[in-house]
Amino acid sequence: MSLKSKTIFVCTECGTQQPKWIGQCPDCGAWNTLQENLTAPAASKNRFQGYAGHAQNRVQVLADVSLEEHTRLSTGISELDRVLGGGLVSGSVVLIGGDPGIGKSTILLQTQAVLAETRQTLYVSGEESPQQVSLRAQRLGLARERLRLMPETCVELILATAAKEKPQVMVIDSVQTIFTERLQSAPGSVSQVRESAAQLAFASPNRAARPCSWLAMSPRKAHCRTTRLGAYGRYRPVL
Repeated sequence: MSLKSKTIFVCTECGTQQPKWIGQCPDCGAWNTLQENLTAPAASKNRFQGYAGHAQNRVQVLADVSLEEHTRLSTGISELDRVLGGGLVSGSVVLIGGDPGIGKSTILLQTQAVLAETRQTLYVSGEESPQQVSLRAQRLGLARERLRLMPETCVELILATAAKEKPQVMVIDSVQTIFTERLQSAPGSVSQVRESAAQLAFASPNRAARPCSWLAMSPRKAHCRTTRLGAYGRYRPVL
């Protein structure tokens, strides 16, 4: 039996989903905020299983759980390391949010320049062209020889490239510009941000060969809340 696409209505304010259109959102109370979205059929009912790690579906005694500390990777910026609790953890996903123009792209470009000296990195730009990113790096006096850049907004292509290139640290600038082919809604909508963020959060710790740490950016506070919920609390908001 072939799977069919399903029409749902998503509130642009809070992200709640309804099977049919109604004038007022029952969750947040906003009026005329439900937009029609066409969802593609899921490949598997369990496509997002495994957020808890490799010990899923196995009962174990709490005393037997390893208490070994994960080695943290310094970003090269002391204040960012302090906010991250000492640095990046392998397989982690961090959301950096804040108002436009406060320097989110700049601080992460500086971080990538430092990490690129000793690690495999990848900077995914969905807002700026490669020329714009390169000019900013030049103005900041950053070494560009080892900085790898990919202009892309489709999350499926981003994940496919990550699987091929195997970066240890990856920046997504920004999460509101990326989209998934599973949904028909426009990039930046609540449903697109939640689905794309969930795919990134699931992919990061489940790469057996080399787990990747993701740094995603969002210039809108609403997206910070939405993305964190969409990733089942895996995101750690910063700034």
